[in-house]
Amino acid sequence: MIAEAFRLDGKNALVTGSRRGLGAAIAIALAEAGANVVCHGYGEDSHDISGRVRSRGRRSIYIAGNVADPAICERLVAGTVEELGSIDILVNNAGVIRRSPALEYSGEDWDEVIAANLTAVFRLSQMAAREMVKQEQGSKIVNIASVLSFQGGVFVPAYAASKGGVAQLTKALANEWAGKGINVNAIAPGYMRTDNTAALRGDATRNRQILDRIPAGRWGDPDDLAGPVVFLCSDASRYVHGHILCVDGGWLGR
Repeated sequence: MIAEAFRLDGKNALVTGSRRGLGAAIAIALAEAGANVVCHGYGEDSHDISGRVRSRGRRSIYIAGNVADPAICERLVAGTVEELGSIDILVNNAGVIRRSPALEYSGEDWDEVIAANLTAVFRLSQMAAREMVKQEQGSKIVNIASVLSFQGGVFVPAYAASKGGVAQLTKALANEWAGKGINVNAIAPGYMRTDNTAALRGDATRNRQILDRIPAGRWGDPDDLAGPVVFLCSDASRYVHGHILCVDGGWLGR
């Protein structure tokens, strides 16, 4: 039955940046579809996302740390395998954004954004894929890109560069790993209602400019990623490789 193709029962997932916002919604969606989930955040789990996963009847632990640190990436993948027995799904959601005009953009901000948003995505994907190949069964990697994977944005040069890189990395890894039973795809969210966009939503002029361009007429909510991420992590997408799925209320088609 088609409904069964979307189920994730018995699958073990790692979702980075899942303490709150988009990552938390993704973790809960995977749990509700049947997956056990290792959750992660930069700080301590004050929102108890792992508790919310466990309340769905799934296994979960929380691991804190900065994914820009290679040791944290290793700990996340190894911890998932140790705690759950395997890593079948990796969702690379963790990321940062630093806003400043390009003429004034600091080297420190550039390095921080690229390290967290792009280098860590490669590092985690590589580490997870080494485990996935050994498991010899269908595995999924989903990267969180952005509409700025396609557009340049304003005052976010490192973020735009990193997300453009995520889109291309997704395709490159899909080319290599599709034949190894690993689907690598990405989701490109549009303007979402998260902490990262609080300043934009708080600016009446910018908020209206953004809403006027979105055909759906509203900011996206984290829950709007639930269906797309379950699809890309399930057998329903077994012949989808290297795709960037835009979830943007129609923004890019305007």
